[in-house]
Amino acid sequence: MPAYFVVRATVSDPSKRAAFDVWYSREHMPDAVKSFGAQHAWRHWSLTDPALHQATYQFPDKAALDRATSGNEMKRLIADFNRDWPDVTRTREVLELAEEYMAT
Repeated sequence: MPAYFVVRATVSDPSKRAAFDVWYSREHMPDAVKSFGAQHAWRHWSLTDPALHQATYQFPDKAALDRATSGNEMKRLIADFNRDWPDVTRTREVLELAEEYMAT
């Protein structure tokens, strides 16, 4: 069953959101996907809370996600984020697909 690593970041200062968006798109997400070996990755900005950014990384299963997020690469990615965006708070979640429904 696919597993997902979700990172929610709160960019409270509206004047920093465009720079954060460029950094995440050009630097952080490509680095994270390569470092994690993720199958897919998505980014979203919330329409209900414009300060909320969410990145989701897909893995084939929880074991692959655990391997990707428990090593030195994860520590480096966190350190890089903290260095570049010290005022941006984050939460992390691990999700496992329970069901998928596709419209016909």
